[in-house]
Order: sequence, then C-alpha cells, then structure tokens
Amino acid sequence: MVRTPLTPEERERGERLGLLLREARHGRSMVEVAASAGLSAETLRKIETGRAPTPAFFTVAALALTLGLSMDEIAASCSPVTV
Repeated sequence: MVRTPLTPEERERGERLGLLLREARHGRSMVEVAASAGLSAETLRKIETGRAPTPAFFTVAALALTLGLSMDEIAASCSPVTV
C-alpha cells in the first residue's frame, strides 16, 4: 500500500498535536505516559516529534485519557490556524 504524501497543513497539525502532548506530560517521562496509554515510547516519540502526524483515533484517545485532555481540547489545538 502506498501512502499519499501529507499536505503541509497535515504536517503542521501533527506538529501542533506533538507540542500539545509534550506540554500535557508536565514533566512525566515519555516512557511512563506511553505505558499508561498502552503505547510504545517510540510511537509516542514519533507523534510528539511530528514523524507520525496522523495517529489513529484510538491512539489519540488513549493519550488524551492518560494526560487528562479532552478530545475537544485536542481538536481545537490542532485545527487549522485561520488568519
């Protein structure tokens, strides 16, 4: 299966998601948060650095629950910036 290249907007949205997750960890280690969410630390690292800018819904939901974020907060912070 060949994946279509991401648009600049999708990459930007992934970077905003990564920033939100890093900030929401509040000093907790990546390993601790990933384990609590049922993910590998490598997966979380890729999401936080924007290398996996379009994670699966249930991955985002697990991280939101672990970090005390609502899906509304995530959607709002990752929505396209309008000028």
